[in-house]
Amino acid sequence: MSKFMVAGFVQHETIVKVDALPVPFRQFESTPDLINTGIGGTGFNEAMALSWLGNEVDFMSMVARSMPRRQIMAYLQINNVDLKTDYVLPMLDGMPTSVVLYCKGQKQTFEDVKDIRTVDYDYEIFEKQIQDKDMVLISNCNFCRPLIELSKKYNKPLAVNVRSMRAEKIEQKKDFLAAADILYISDDDLDSEPYDCINECREKYDPEIIVLGIGAKGVILYTKEDNSILEYKTVKTNEVVNTVGAGNAMFSAFLHYYVKTGDAKAAIKNALLFASYKIGFVGSSNGFMTEEQIEQWKRLIWN
Repeated sequence: MSKFMVAGFVQHETIVKVDALPVPFRQFESTPDLINTGIGGTGFNEAMALSWLGNEVDFMSMVARSMPRRQIMAYLQINNVDLKTDYVLPMLDGMPTSVVLYCKGQKQTFEDVKDIRTVDYDYEIFEKQIQDKDMVLISNCNFCRPLIELSKKYNKPLAVNVRSMRAEKIEQKKDFLAAADILYISDDDLDSEPYDCINECREKYDPEIIVLGIGAKGVILYTKEDNSILEYKTVKTNEVVNTVGAGNAMFSAFLHYYVKTGDAKAAIKNALLFASYKIGFVGSSNGFMTEEQIEQWKRLIWN
């Protein structure tokens, strides 16, 4: 069992299945299984996935002062996940919320993070809890910034889910990019070709590892250790139902296996299996496999 600290958003999440994007106007529509509501957010999804894989996870985030902790605890119990909620602090005026319109692999996301960008997390909790961790995983949100300094202070490997690398957003992320040992990037809105993005990142920021998700085509993995850039194709375990949260799941599984084995190339194969199963479920924090299930699928696919 590895010890992770995960810091990032937790939010109310609504996923709406639509027939086309942009959505054609209809005054009213009532369809079974049209809308899925739950709890999501990048940090929460990653913490859930890492817990599901058997790790000890401290999840650090903030919710609305009006949101009872038992609501999150009930969600975790329903999903049979042992995730601490002690460090999810009720400090916000409103609850971060997202709505995702989803259609055959394409999505349009509406997000309202309320005041989380202007509220600071408790620095003393960060510093106390980081000291025994094997890996720190953060999103590039403001309240996570103190963990850049603390990861360096306590010599903890730092993984950062920056997701978007659009040019106009990079200025706000430079400190995260420069500090990360391991980077996750999605090709959802890249301004450049994926291989060009990887080459630019390794030259400017010098991370140990870059994981770049390329959607249905799979993932590109850069490892500084042997200066390799390799593309891995997706595998199939489930029929695709919804891909929301697939990148978070894949990155979490990669980190789980990388911390456990130190082998990035073996870890990415397991991560692709993990993500392929997850996309058979609706909801960004649903549909995770155990290590035992991953081993079963490996034997089916590669043996």
